[in-house]
Amino acid sequence: MSTTGQFEAFDLDPRLLQGIKDMGFDELFPIQAEAIAPILKGRDLIGQAHTGSGKTLAYAVPMLQNIRPEDNGIQGLVLAPTRELAEQVAGEFTKLARHLRIRAVPVYGGQSINLQIDRLQDPRAKIIVATPGRLTDHMERRTVRLDRVKFVVLDEADRMLDMGFIDDINYILNQVPKSHQTALFSATMPEEIVRLSHRYLRNAITIFIDSDELSVDTVDQKIVQVEEDEKFRVLCSFLEKDLISRGLVFCATKIRCDRLAQALHANRYDAMAIHGDLSQRQRDMAINAFRTGKTGLLIATDVAARGLDIPKVSHVINYDMPEEPGMYFHRIGRTARAGRRGIAISFLTREDWAVFEGLRRMTSATLDEISPPDVPGLNIPRIHLPGRPMGGGGRRPPRRYDQRGRSRGRRGRW
Repeated sequence: MSTTGQFEAFDLDPRLLQGIKDMGFDELFPIQAEAIAPILKGRDLIGQAHTGSGKTLAYAVPMLQNIRPEDNGIQGLVLAPTRELAEQVAGEFTKLARHLRIRAVPVYGGQSINLQIDRLQDPRAKIIVATPGRLTDHMERRTVRLDRVKFVVLDEADRMLDMGFIDDINYILNQVPKSHQTALFSATMPEEIVRLSHRYLRNAITIFIDSDELSVDTVDQKIVQVEEDEKFRVLCSFLEKDLISRGLVFCATKIRCDRLAQALHANRYDAMAIHGDLSQRQRDMAINAFRTGKTGLLIATDVAARGLDIPKVSHVINYDMPEEPGMYFHRIGRTARAGRRGIAISFLTREDWAVFEGLRRMTSATLDEISPPDVPGLNIPRIHLPGRPMGGGGRRPPRRYDQRGRSRGRRGRW
């Protein structure tokens, strides 16, 4: 097993090594073992990795090592899709650099731009961790200059493209010196990411450490056939029977998140919703309550949940199946972090058949069909949440499949 002694093998600044030691790391993650050395040597890099894989240290350590505190201006730039991820990454930089005269400034919407301007004027501010929209605001106000940036990281690049940031990304990267070094990290590698890498990266080394298939090896995947208006009762039966300690529940829309959280509260289950319409304070409250165990359920949309690094999630529940099979793997990977096993339970209606077929083709893992738990005396009403999206059609119920894709039979409820 890799140890912190291997960080020492990178010939790092002793003050940076002390920061690593202070954070309590006792092993290198695979992405760190593969990425740190080439980035230190100045190579551009493409890494396939998701939140929780250890990728932040994979680029933060080389960036901090190569920044010159005596030189003026911003030298490092990290672009992230969400406020939560920007805060999280900046926090990691702060911990690593606690013995260095280097500061990382988080820049994102929902926070006072004047406060950010004050922090950027600190002579120790050498790194910006930003969401693309707020950074372009600063650039247009001329409160940020990128003409001395030497190292750019695109973190969760696929999600930034999904959220419509491609124009902002192009605008930002066109203001950075052409000689800069670039690292791109993405959980998936769609064609748009490939085109982006060809445009801005030079002779990049590619590392596929943490593909979707690998990241869900330790997830027990369960499928439950259910009608739309049965979902709430089925969810409550799992909450009663499985003793879910910390569950992340995905809904398709913001209003469905709100209504589901309200319905759970009305039936005496602790739950909080998180989505893009909430204020930053409300989002922080929900995340902190979930992390500290004050609430056992976080009801989230895909956009809100992406970028959250929440440890020890016991269950992921797909109350609504995602529209794209690839997003399914992003979701369920959140319950299998740092080698732990996790459980993913997906509610499958007849409208979800096309999504099910697609995800079955994308994985060799077993997708076990199970029945809802029988909880005698459980008095839960039927609830039909608004705005249920219609999928690709429900011609037939799903089968159970083993690792070789062989059918295990069809229950035929429909």
